[in-house]
Amino acid sequence: MKRKHLTLALVMVVAATMMSGCKSYKNLWSEYKTPTDVAIIDEYAKAKELPTDSTSLGNLNWREVFTDPTLQSYIERALTNNTDLKNAKLNIDIAEARLNGAKLAYYPAVTFSPGRAGTKPDKNDMSWGWQLPLTVSWQADIYGQTKNNQRSAKSAVIQTEAYKQAVQSQIIAAVASCYYNMVSLKNQLEILEKNAKLAHETVNTMKDMKESAGYTEVAVVQSQAQYHSIMANVPDVKLGLAQACNTMSLLLNTTPQEWPVNTKSQLLLPAKFNSGVPMSYLATRPDVRSAEQSFAQAYYATNIARANFYPQLSITASGTYGTLLGSTVVDPAKFLLNLAGSLTAPIFDRGRNKATLKAAKLSQEQALNSFQYSILNASKEVSNALVNIDAYRTKQVSVEQQEQALEKAVEYNKDLLSLATTTYLDVISAQQSLLASQITLENVKLNNNLGVITLYQALGGGR
Repeated sequence: MKRKHLTLALVMVVAATMMSGCKSYKNLWSEYKTPTDVAIIDEYAKAKELPTDSTSLGNLNWREVFTDPTLQSYIERALTNNTDLKNAKLNIDIAEARLNGAKLAYYPAVTFSPGRAGTKPDKNDMSWGWQLPLTVSWQADIYGQTKNNQRSAKSAVIQTEAYKQAVQSQIIAAVASCYYNMVSLKNQLEILEKNAKLAHETVNTMKDMKESAGYTEVAVVQSQAQYHSIMANVPDVKLGLAQACNTMSLLLNTTPQEWPVNTKSQLLLPAKFNSGVPMSYLATRPDVRSAEQSFAQAYYATNIARANFYPQLSITASGTYGTLLGSTVVDPAKFLLNLAGSLTAPIFDRGRNKATLKAAKLSQEQALNSFQYSILNASKEVSNALVNIDAYRTKQVSVEQQEQALEKAVEYNKDLLSLATTTYLDVISAQQSLLASQITLENVKLNNNLGVITLYQALGGGR
C-alpha cells in the first residue's frame, strides 16, 4: 500500500508541475528554428529554403575555378598535408562522438560492483560474506534536458563541419593568392631584366653618340644611372619571390624550396556573373552557418536552464545475489531485489537557477547579435570584392592601352635619336615611363586575380 501511495504522489507532483507551467513546459521541447523577427535574418531564412544554384561561383568545385594544372597540384597537396585542416577534421570526429554520447543518454545506466566484506557483532568471530550487486538507473526526460543536449550536440557537429569548410576555403585561397603573387613577381623580374637590357643598349648608344654626334658625358652618365636604377629593383623582386616560395612551402607543409609557376596564368570570373549577389549565395558561407549554430546551441542551453526549475524523476532497480545483504551476513547465498523512484524538485537553490537562466538568455542574445552581424559582414565582403574586381578590370584596360602607346614611344624615340632629331632625355624618359607602366600592369593583373580569389572565398567557396 505504501508503494502505491508513493507512486501516486510522484505522478501527482509531476502532473501538477506540468499543468502549472503548460506553455513553458511545451517550450522546453521546442526545436530551434531560424528567427524571423529580424529583417536580415528573415531574408536569410527564406534564402536557405531555395534550391542550391550549382552554377554560382561559391558553389563551384575549386578545380573549376582554379584551372591552372600547376596550381591545382599545389592546392591538392596543401589540402592533404595542412595541419589546420587535419585538426578541423578531427574536430568533426570529436563532435560526432559527443553527439553519440548525447544519444545514449536516453538509455538506462547499468553498474556492477562485486564486493566482499566481513562483520563482527560484539564479541563474536568475524563473519565474511560476498555480494554481486547489479544496479539499473534511469532518469526520465520529462522536461527535455536530454533532448536539448542531444540537439545542441547535433548543432555542434554542423558547426564543426562549417569550420572545416572555412579552413579548407582559407587554405585554397591562401595557396592561390601565394601562387599568383609568385606569377606577378616572376613577370616583374622578367620585365626588369628586359628593361635593363634595353637601358644597357641605350648606354652604348650614348657612348657612340658622344663620339660621333658630339653628345656630352652627361648623356652617358644619365643613361648609366637609368640602367643602375633598374638593376637596383631586381634584388627586391628576388627577395619577394624567395619569401613567397617560403610561404608556399609552409602552406604545403614542407621545407623551403623553389616552386615553378605558369607566368601566363590568369583567373577569370564566369561570364554570366554580375554585381548582384542573392542572399542564397551568402547562406553557403561557413562563418554564417557557424554563427547560426552557435545561436542554436545558446537556444538549447536556455531550454536546459529553464528545465532546471522543474522536478527530476529518477527510477532505480537493483538486484543483489550473495551472502552479504545489507549489514548482515547470510548463509547460504540469497537474492535481493529493490526498486525505487525519486523525485527531486528545486525549492531554494540560493538563486543559482535564476542566475543560470539569466546568463543563458543573455548568451542567447549575444549569439543572435553575432549571427546577424555575420550575415551583414558577409554581404559587405562580397560587395567589396565585386567593387574591387570591377575597378581593376577597368583600370587594366587603360593601363594596357598606356603600355602599348609607351612601347611605340620608345621605338619612335630610338629611331629619332639615330637621326639626331631628338634628345637623349626623351629616350630615357620614354623608357622610364614604359617600365613604370609595365610594372603597374602586372600589379593590376595581380589585384584582378586576388579579387577573384577573395570573391570565391567570400561566397563560401572551397567545398
